[in-house]
Amino acid sequence: MTDRPTARETVAAVADDSTFTELPYPARESGPDGPLSWQGYDAARARAAERTGERESVVCGTARVEGTPAVLLSFEFGFLGGSLGERTGDRLEAAYTYAREHRLPVVPLIATGGSRMQEGMLALTQLQRVARQSALTREAGLPQLAVLRDPTTGGGWATLGAGADVVLALPGAQVGFAGSRVRPPDADPAAYTAEAQVAAGAADAVVEPRDLRRTLGRWLRLLTSTSTEPAPPPPSLGTTDLPATGWDAVRRARDPRRPRAARYLDTYFTHRLPISGDRCGGTDPDGMLCGFGEHEGRTVAYAAQTGTATRPAGYRTAARLIRLADRLGIPVLTLVDTPGAANDAEAERQGAGAAIADVFGAVAAARTPVTTLLIGEGGSGGALALAAPGNTWATPDSYFSVIAPELAAAILKRPREEVAATADQLRIRPQDLAELGLIRHAPRDNHEYRA
Repeated sequence: MTDRPTARETVAAVADDSTFTELPYPARESGPDGPLSWQGYDAARARAAERTGERESVVCGTARVEGTPAVLLSFEFGFLGGSLGERTGDRLEAAYTYAREHRLPVVPLIATGGSRMQEGMLALTQLQRVARQSALTREAGLPQLAVLRDPTTGGGWATLGAGADVVLALPGAQVGFAGSRVRPPDADPAAYTAEAQVAAGAADAVVEPRDLRRTLGRWLRLLTSTSTEPAPPPPSLGTTDLPATGWDAVRRARDPRRPRAARYLDTYFTHRLPISGDRCGGTDPDGMLCGFGEHEGRTVAYAAQTGTATRPAGYRTAARLIRLADRLGIPVLTLVDTPGAANDAEAERQGAGAAIADVFGAVAAARTPVTTLLIGEGGSGGALALAAPGNTWATPDSYFSVIAPELAAAILKRPREEVAATADQLRIRPQDLAELGLIRHAPRDNHEYRA
């Protein structure tokens, strides 16, 4: 990207008309040429101010975005490359403090090359100040939504950007910890782009500039709408009669015509926005759908398995989703549908056990209510990890089992012709699960299952 909007042009692009009010900035005195007496620093700042009309590399203020009030932190790349110095840190700290005092979400609109060379380590330590402010804001239960402009590199990416709850990026933006002048000469430039960061699970979505205000507005509305009431389970979209046998339950759950997670989510939510990636270099778009949506006028977070073997990145993304919803006070809906966790060698190298444990821990520790609907296969611990103890429901075309009946028969050294009988012994039908006290109601009719 070469055409870089200024800090104020960026604010104007996302803020509702005439709603931006700049915050007052702390005054900081320093000697000639800054804290390090760097020769020519004052002159460089003066030239930057004349060129941009700004006194520092960030503009902070309040505004409404599609009607939702927020604190905006907009970087001016034309001012010394949008670099962070002591005065930048002063402004950011004051803005975060204001956001907490007034219970407002924070939206960093980032365009920075990193820390300011002319202030040395004093500039680098501003990252610690920013990290602390972000952490305090997180503890206060306020959302942070970052927009990655061009470029977003160095400490600005590693704190304001990657540390945000939801990370959006503009197309083609240069994004990476290493700026263009400090990378290895043979580095692939495609790895340092917004698109690459989304593919690697470090950012959630690339958003076209024309859609940025609307998308930010929808995110802000969703993440600032709290509720203490559990999400109601979706009604069953498949068959309505209960399976006669355990093997019948298995065949129904494995039927390719059975409704899957995407259909349930589309029916349940008026609109929804996805999050993507585990922030550890992985995504699982084919195995886990996560995000926030509006259901009957309130926000519900969702983590939904899609019927495939869930990969470690999918579990880590779900854990991230559940913890974020818990911190913001938003109820969670999980949809369980997997033959089991991915168990190939690559899944083990990616930490399958630790990733599943992470979801178990997130569900167990959640203070916000979690509702689970079993919509298909419930294969072992890879499915149970997403299930809410005491608030799990099941559709008539689903089953839950300690292990697949075929594998159970193999472990017990039974012939293949005894697989169906083994399924019955495992008591995996929805009505069996209800009798065992493992699920609550049938969402098809709000009545208790009967054996």
